[in-house]
Amino acid sequence: MSILVIDVGTSGVRAAVVDDDATIRFDVRREILPDSPLPGLVEFDATQMATAVLDTAVEAVERAGDVTAVGIANQRASTIVWDRAAGDPVAPALGWQDLRTVGDILMLQAEGLRFSPNATATKAAHLLDSVDPDRSRDLCVGTVDSWIVWKLSNGSLHVTDGTNAGVTELTHLGEVVWNPDICDRLRIPVTSLPTIVDSSGVVGEATALPGAPPIAGIVGDQQSSLIGQGAVLPGLAKITFGTGGMLDVCVGPERPAFERRSDNGSFPMVAWLADATPTWGLEAVMLAAGTNVEWLRDDLGIIPDAASSHDIASSVDSADGVVYVPAPLGLGAPTWDFGARGTLLGLTRGTTAAHIVRAVLEGVAMRGADLVDAAEADTGLHFESLRIDGGMSNNPTFVQALADAAARPVERAREAESTTLGAAYLAGMASGTWAGFDDVAGNWEPAETVEAAASVDRDRWAEAVDRSKGWYEDLSAITF
Repeated sequence: MSILVIDVGTSGVRAAVVDDDATIRFDVRREILPDSPLPGLVEFDATQMATAVLDTAVEAVERAGDVTAVGIANQRASTIVWDRAAGDPVAPALGWQDLRTVGDILMLQAEGLRFSPNATATKAAHLLDSVDPDRSRDLCVGTVDSWIVWKLSNGSLHVTDGTNAGVTELTHLGEVVWNPDICDRLRIPVTSLPTIVDSSGVVGEATALPGAPPIAGIVGDQQSSLIGQGAVLPGLAKITFGTGGMLDVCVGPERPAFERRSDNGSFPMVAWLADATPTWGLEAVMLAAGTNVEWLRDDLGIIPDAASSHDIASSVDSADGVVYVPAPLGLGAPTWDFGARGTLLGLTRGTTAAHIVRAVLEGVAMRGADLVDAAEADTGLHFESLRIDGGMSNNPTFVQALADAAARPVERAREAESTTLGAAYLAGMASGTWAGFDDVAGNWEPAETVEAAASVDRDRWAEAVDRSKGWYEDLSAITF
């Protein structure tokens, strides 16, 4: 029994076939990059995305011969508006990083309404204002999962799951249903929004694919990674170190007490929805992780590729006093500061490229430990170990630095892209491949466990972070 997983990320599409032993047999990939017509604007061609999804999915099904079900994992909060009858987008889709609605958000704050620039709510309102100012057209509003399900079902299904609905900021705080008051204020017709369904469960057939397999799992990418790493019991946490860094922890049936962002900079989230009931989680975010390694490679040119950062960094025993705060886009949890910037401290005439590379890897690791501190403060939990995935999880120097910074074991996932496994588990539970979350938890087996081997000066690190703050005062004054 094999599961087809369609994983739609920020920079590409992956269609993978996962067997019933939770191994990925093969995958098919297509690069799909967003556009940035102006600083702060991020948009993409939803038709191009759909074409890439169908092409990779059809190829994967044909290679597999047969699949039992389809699971979908996706970048969250990116927003698409399309014509219900024609099935075509009516404007460029807005990526989750897009900041064009910041002015609208500040005006809404004056009314006592709080929205995040990365959430769906104001993006959807902006698109509707642009293409349907009098709200007379029959349009569909959705996130990437909604759009992909629509295309896979040839327009017969307009749905989203609880993990994706939960980050739109269009639902009630304590339950995963659309909030008509918020929708009315933003002039988003509730009839344009998708039906909210369970994260695991058959919602219909993917008639656009050979054999019309059932669509049986839908989940946002970070929640999918949480599930894919088997962290489905309260108190288990994972961090994904990709372009950015996301710590997610399973909390349980009770929603975290704070309304939106806590004093420690983390957010409540729906970990998954089952029988219309959410299991809650919590998320802490760093805005730039692998981006810093890309900077070393593409802009400074001091490493030829990302993988070589380990070899170069490990050529020296330490960073020799050099400290790097990875804030090229600002700081996330625990202290959000959009005006902070990347900071390199402790340089001397003896500083080499290897010292700088090591300082960058250690700086990302220290920020990972910051996320752990924030999440533990907000949940009252202590994470006995950390499960990690993402591209940086394959870097031994970085993984050791993380174990040292967090002062606990780090368990590296066998599959660096655990989002694929999470969506496969959800679809597989709905189709009988796995019995439930106990099976998912029992399947976790790390590729390796790295123990802390050295102590680090976290107080000195906090001083370095403080020096990075407030570089652009106007941006630092913005809060959401």
